[in-house]
Amino acid sequence: MQGMDTDPPPPPPRVPSLNRREQDILALERRGFPGPGVKERAIREELGLAPVRYYQLLNALLDDERALAHDPVTVNRLRRVRETRRSER
Repeated sequence: MQGMDTDPPPPPPRVPSLNRREQDILALERRGFPGPGVKERAIREELGLAPVRYYQLLNALLDDERALAHDPVTVNRLRRVRETRRSER
């Protein structure tokens, strides 16, 4: 029907962004580490987290759509690694 004014479609719902700690966890995962213990030291020194707690938070982030929207390459890579490890058990 020409001539009729129509309202524009509503904007898509806004996905809340990650908080600073969540962003820092993904940023640390993007980095490469030269040897054993280096990553764990970075986790403690840079994030102030125990490695066990870090991996708990990281695992939860991998299931979070906000993390996927923020850094799809890193999240998809880590999801593949996680699935490979699960299937090997």
